[in-house]
Parts: sequence; C-alpha cells; structure tokens
Amino acid sequence: MALLSSILALRRHPALIKLPPYLSAFCIVVGIAWLLILPLNEYSRRTYVSENALLPGQVHTYFTGSEHDVFRAYRHEVHALIDRPVEERSKALESIFLEQNLKVSTQKYNYTVSNTTIASENVYAILQGPRADATEALVLIGAWKNMDDEVNNSGVALVLTLARYFKRWSLWSKDIIFLISADSTIGPQAWVDAYHNEHNEEEVESLKIKSGALQGAVAIDYPAGPWGHRYDKLHIVYDGVNGQLPNLDLFNTAVAIADGQMGIQCVIQRMFNHDDTYKERLMTMLRGMISQGLGHATGPHSSFIPYHVDAITLSTVGDGWHDEMTLGRTVESLFRSLNNLLEHLHQSFFFYLLLQSKRFVSIGTYLPSAMLIAVNFSITALALWVKSGKPAEGEEKIASTNPEPSKPATDDKSNSTSPATDTKSPPATEIVKLGDAVTIVPQSSTTTLERPLLLPALLVLTSHAIGLVPLYYFNTHPSTHLRALHLTAANASSILPFVFAWTGYYAPDTPIPTQTFTLIQCFSLLGLGLGLAALATLNFSLSIIIGVLSAPLSFVRRTESNALNILQLGLLAVLNPVMVAQWSSHYLGADLAEVLRLAAVGWRVWGLWTQVVVWVVWFPAWVVGGTIVAGGMF
Repeated sequence: MALLSSILALRRHPALIKLPPYLSAFCIVVGIAWLLILPLNEYSRRTYVSENALLPGQVHTYFTGSEHDVFRAYRHEVHALIDRPVEERSKALESIFLEQNLKVSTQKYNYTVSNTTIASENVYAILQGPRADATEALVLIGAWKNMDDEVNNSGVALVLTLARYFKRWSLWSKDIIFLISADSTIGPQAWVDAYHNEHNEEEVESLKIKSGALQGAVAIDYPAGPWGHRYDKLHIVYDGVNGQLPNLDLFNTAVAIADGQMGIQCVIQRMFNHDDTYKERLMTMLRGMISQGLGHATGPHSSFIPYHVDAITLSTVGDGWHDEMTLGRTVESLFRSLNNLLEHLHQSFFFYLLLQSKRFVSIGTYLPSAMLIAVNFSITALALWVKSGKPAEGEEKIASTNPEPSKPATDDKSNSTSPATDTKSPPATEIVKLGDAVTIVPQSSTTTLERPLLLPALLVLTSHAIGLVPLYYFNTHPSTHLRALHLTAANASSILPFVFAWTGYYAPDTPIPTQTFTLIQCFSLLGLGLGLAALATLNFSLSIIIGVLSAPLSFVRRTESNALNILQLGLLAVLNPVMVAQWSSHYLGADLAEVLRLAAVGWRVWGLWTQVVVWVVWFPAWVVGGTIVAGGMF
C-alpha cells in the first residue's frame, strides 16, 4: 500500500510536468539511432528461401542454341515496329502469338488525368498448361517502354521467344500469360484491374479471355537495340504501389537462380557497385525507404502486388559478358520454380527492408523505430492535456486555510464595528511523500479546470477538412498549371497559421482562450501520433519519414519572445509539406512539375494514397503547430 501511495503521489509532483519534452526528445533520438544500427550484422539477417517447393536453381535449363536465332529474328521484328501506330503494332504482336498457337487478345484503355488523355493498348496471350486445369496462372511481362521511357526492344523480343519456347514443354502445371503492355505503369495497371474486375468499363476495356488466379508475375526490362547489348548485372526491382512488397521468397528465388545458378551479380535500389560496407548497406536501405515511402510504381510488377500477386522486374544494367540467353535461362528457371508451387507464397516475409541482395531486416526488428517516433507525439499530447487542466499564471484560485468567512472586528469598548483587515490567507498546501523525501505542493497546483472539448475538437476536424482542398486540386488541376498551383499552395499555407491565430486571439466578441488552443494542439498531436503508429504497420517508410519531418511539432509553443517565435516559424516554414515537396524534389534531381503530374496519375490510376497521408494527416498537424506559434506574435 505504501508503494501504491507513492506511485499515486507522483501524478501531483511538480517535476512530472517538466519530464514529457525530454521523454519525447529521447524517443525521437532513440528511434533514429535504432534505424541507423539496422545495417549492422547483429541486427540483420542473410536471406533464405522458406518455401521448400520452390527448389531454386535445381533444374537444368535448355534455353540455348537455336533459340538464339529465334530471339534475334524477333528482335528485328520488334525494332521495325517502333515508329508504327499503336494499332498496327498490336496487330503485328498479335499475329506473332497466333503463329505460336496461343490464345491472343488485346485491351484498350483511356484515362483522363489532369485534363490529359492517356490512351493505348495492351496485347496478351495465354498458354494453357498441359497439366493445368485453368485455376492458376503465372504472368511474364514485357512492357513496350521501360521506366526510363526507352523502348524495351530486347525485353519484348525475349518474351516472344520464351512464349514460343514454353509452348513446346509439357511440364507446366499452371497457365502462363504473356503480357506486352504499352508502358511500364499504366498499361499493367489497366490489365490487372480488368483481370480482377476492378476496372471502370468506360476507361478500361474488359478482358476477352482469362485464366485462373494469378500466382506470380515477372517483368523483363532489357532495352537493348536491334543489335543487342551485353550486360554486367541484374537489377531486381521489387517495390509495389503504396509501399507494398512481394513475398521475400520470390525475391530470394530470383537471386538464388541469377547469382547462384547463372553467375549474374544481383543489385537493388540502383546501388550498382555495392561493396557490402555499412555505408553501402545504409544507403541501400534509405533508398528503399524513400521509394517505399513515395508509394509510386517502380516497374510493370508494381501494379500486381496490391492484388496479392507477388511480382518483380528483372532489369539489365552495365556492360559485361552476359547476353540474352543467360537472361532467358534465368527466367526459365524462375518459372520452373514457380511452377512447383502448390499454394500461394506465404511462408516468408511480406514486410522487410533489404540492405543488399542477400541481406535483409525483418519487421520485428525495424518497426520499433517508427513506433518510438510516433509515440513521442502522444507523450506531448498527454502533457498538453494535463497543462490544459491547470490554471494559467494569474488565474490560480488562492485557497484559504480557514474555511470560515472572516467576520468584522468589534470594538468592545465602543461597541462599534470597524472594517476587517484585508489580508490574504496563504494557499493551502499538501504534503507529498516520495520515499524518504517530503515535498510540499501548493494546493492550487493540483486544481483541475473544466475543459471545453467541443470547440477544440471541431477546430481540429476543420483543419483536417481543409487538407481536402489541396488534395482535390492537386489531383484534378490541369497538368500545365500544377507548378502555379504549387506556388499558390505554398503562399496560402504560409499565411494560414497567421490568419487562424489572429482570428482566435482577436475574435470580435469572445476571443478563444489559451486553454482552447492548448487543447487544439493536444488533439492534433494525439491524432498525428495515432495515425503514424497505424501507418507504420502498412507503410513503415512513409510513417517514419513524416514522423521525422513532423518531430518539431512536439516542441513548438507560444512564447512571449518574438525572436523565439520567429525562429520557430522559420523552422516550420522549411518543414511545410508544400515546401518539403519542392526542396526534396530538387535534392533528388527530379522536376517538381513532373513529380506533381506523376502524383496525380498515381492517384487516378494506381490508387495512390500517399497524398491522403500528406494532406489529411501531416498538413493539418503542421497548420495547428504554426497557428500556436503565430499566436505569440499578436
């Protein structure tokens, strides 16, 4: 009982209210430090294949010899179609698949994004597995243009060659679908949406032929010219839309086959010269986190992952001695492994961070870093809640030690009444015992004021509703005006905190009290912390990026010093989500207008929800933080 009394007494100790800022700072520092130690061997693991049925690299491949001549013939045919209209190109590809006795069809799509029309056509063919019952299928993709907007000449030719080659084998227990998409992002999205009947028929044509449930997809990115090009390494791209990742077994199988069986060095995240040092591992992890946090499509495979179809893209890089036959044998062996599956990939990880092609960090190891950063906002919110219930300086009620009202003094001799002396009684005190130490706490410090919750809650909800305005305009405005819209948003968001602060502190009738603004910041940070904690389990990278950029919101306060207020406002101006988009694009070497256009395309076509997190979670919290600081300027 004595221990319980001591614990309960802690809530009234005056030092307790001073602890939260230090505790929040500690959580942020530890969260970032936790992230920095992940590349060490003690906190990461070597990759391994969990699904024994895959048997990567255990089969002999036969894609050699005469297939090389077929490939070169197809490569010249594909090269001749580069400048042809889309309809003519589709008919030529369709005829090639028909010559191979495959079921062939085309699919047209027409999207309107930011007053811009995106229209093209996909071509696909289905090889019915001799041992299959049309219940499962694998997809081999060759996008006409890759992510760098280069014609995927040799990649498309290799898909056509493998279609002819696979047709001669009787071992397939799954159907194989060969997809030639118009590009690397929108075409595959239109096709996979229609395959799962999740498309708008006014924009995307329904598929005329289908197979069974998709079990996996592999895309080939080999933009060599009509005379071919030998490569040095195989770049494996695995990031999906909205930060979703394929099952790690598929990635590990591809690495085991390419590196272990074919002798092709595998690289990831464009780290083409990876020395397996701490710096290289950290850079690879950070690049992967940025890509996952943006949530954009990184290749033809990205659109399949949200449908729980594990997919990767194999991209050739560098100059070396490997040729198309090596890549063809790699794809053949990979499809032979996927053909062995009796059920969907499920045993390995779906949440991971890759440090290199053969080393990763699992979710149980890296998740605490994001949770620590998210919980710092909740700690600050609780401290502000306690502060909102305490009287502000000058508002404390002085409690009298004598509950009886003072009576006028009476002069016995003259039997007349004189006014009582106006003396203030000392405030009531309470003795708090913490172990052997005894602290005398003024009674007024434990007084709790009534908290009006309706107005702060409404104002916080209003700030979140305001975020819907830029969310709508950035995703619907004409692409030619996006840069001007960004400038307008930057100016409007910069003055918005001052407008709110002036309205609140100088309302004509009933100015909003300081307690209400404290509660507004409390609710805002509480929502931010809970939102980032939930987001960390879905998109760890996006959660931790926004958490770090929002960390100053836990410490900004309204002060009487204009110099300190200006310093805080300057920091918040740099961390304005609108300005972060500008300086981060410049740092990454990207064009801001193109980034905004791709974001609009992602919202419209891929179902990207990174913008929702930015405008409905991060931006409102920033506005509230700026309003609190700006209030000190009036």
